[in-house]
Amino acid sequence: MPIQILPDVLVNQIAAGEVVERPAAVVKELVENAFDAGARRIEIEIEQGGLGLIRITDDGGGIGPQELALAMTRHATSKIASLEDLEQVASFGFRGEALPSILSVSRMSLVSRPAAEAHAWQVEGAGALDSPRAQPASHPPGTSVVVRDLFFNTPARRKFMKSEATEFRHIQQLVGRLALSRFAHGFRLLHNRRKLLDLPPVDDEQGREARVGEVCGEDFLRHAVFLDEHRAGLRLWGWVALPAFARTQADLQFLYVNGRAVRDKLMTHALRRAFADAMHSTHYPAYVLYLELDPARVDVNVHPQKAEVRFRDSSTVHDFLFGTVHRVLRELRPDPALNRPAQFAPPAPAVPAPQQSGFRYASPPASHPEALREAPAPAWTTLAAAVAERAPRAAEPAAPLAADASAAEADEQPLGHALAQLQGVYILAQNRHGLVVVDAHAAHERVLYERLKRQLAEGGVPSQALLVPERLQLPEDAVDALEARREELSRYGLQIDRAGPSSVLLRAVPPLLSREDVAAFVRGLVSDEDLRETSHHLGEVLDAQHRVMADMACKAAIKANRRLTIPEMDALLRDMERTELADQCNHGRPTWIQVDMAGLDRLFLRGR
Repeated sequence: MPIQILPDVLVNQIAAGEVVERPAAVVKELVENAFDAGARRIEIEIEQGGLGLIRITDDGGGIGPQELALAMTRHATSKIASLEDLEQVASFGFRGEALPSILSVSRMSLVSRPAAEAHAWQVEGAGALDSPRAQPASHPPGTSVVVRDLFFNTPARRKFMKSEATEFRHIQQLVGRLALSRFAHGFRLLHNRRKLLDLPPVDDEQGREARVGEVCGEDFLRHAVFLDEHRAGLRLWGWVALPAFARTQADLQFLYVNGRAVRDKLMTHALRRAFADAMHSTHYPAYVLYLELDPARVDVNVHPQKAEVRFRDSSTVHDFLFGTVHRVLRELRPDPALNRPAQFAPPAPAVPAPQQSGFRYASPPASHPEALREAPAPAWTTLAAAVAERAPRAAEPAAPLAADASAAEADEQPLGHALAQLQGVYILAQNRHGLVVVDAHAAHERVLYERLKRQLAEGGVPSQALLVPERLQLPEDAVDALEARREELSRYGLQIDRAGPSSVLLRAVPPLLSREDVAAFVRGLVSDEDLRETSHHLGEVLDAQHRVMADMACKAAIKANRRLTIPEMDALLRDMERTELADQCNHGRPTWIQVDMAGLDRLFLRGR
């Protein structure tokens, strides 16, 4: 379609008053134009963080000499021509505002050559075109846009730009996001004539994974699982990092709708809910996900920078994303070769002081997040697949404490067999890989939580009547809230009757909870404002129910300093192997780590 000025009725529908906020915004618009031109290779050259120079060169279809000046005119585009085209936009750009907006605040030149032309043509200007007539120029087939002295004529806006390093960091992050949106395109990024990124085009699974690792880091790829799901005209594919790779900031969240990078609240909420049972509330999941659907089912003309979208059937999209990711996470089971191996530091040349420890774990205290280091591990699989692939090996001599479990039996159990309990908190077990350390409370909490959810889904949590009902004194508004939820609480095994303006009688409780735990649980329940509010959205109601059961499981789980027998510890390990999301407790804390023999050998300098 040739470049043409849009009719007024269409301009009124799409006009966004495009404003160039910073150099990264310029790079985004120009690279997306290269995508639309059919380019396969794109070179991005930056100087002084983009304020001095931005040069975007591509090998796309190019622009004819008669259309160059028209391309610099506001609301002139070749992407759409009617309202019908707007309803199913498949291109990145469509408003015709980017080039004239950039020209208005910079010294800009546009050089382009279609493959059929003998040579290239060029237009340029500073704030406005110098001449509408294109001039001959030298250039290979494709297009180059050169933007110099950004904001030279708007000093007030330039004054608010950040440092050169900060502005370039925004550009670098943007290029990484764009590189993940188009695997079939090659990208080359230079800053101050130094090459920082060179990604060739890829068209196979191995190449796509390599690019994801280049942009997101190899740690992300090692802790990610690939998914590809089709349903109801929707397709979701990409990589989801497991809860063990939770981040303290949302810096590894890449969402694409039909190849367009978006920041959509609906999609983010669905993915957040999918991780809710296995991630701490202050952490963020990491993912690179692509949603594909009919362009007519999504409106991209919502945000001036086209960063937000609106779906025709938002509930279907929300449930599809939540259900797909949630199912993938729940299919995983503990596997010692894949879950958080403890990482030991290499021994120092000198003999360390007796007070110093020669190792550090992969899951250190939260007060030292910089100590978190993940050892390389292969991609995650389901427990059944991992066990099936595991080839038998010669068993190591069993430790004296493990005389009751043969090495062959230990090989069959991913979490091995219990050896002892440490400080009344941790279970120590032996498997074929080495030592397994389990947080008994966190592991039992997850097992109980999943059991309660199954019971609720099957019709309700069983209850046990108290011989003597217990009276609880509560504020009057709290008693009102409990009375309003009486039927719902009965499904959790709690039978409560009002006994006065500010008191209730507790007549039956779940068998898992002691009387002391129930009293604390009920008081905590009515102190949570979110749980006291009635919600009509099914997902929010379900989340509220799960929060109640998570609190119930936490109260009932094994407490510190409770002495466990070897059979009790083994029973908990077997329950973990059968339980969904057993690698994290209900609050997102890890439940176990693997200390392999190689790490122990390094600690004691064996073989050196």
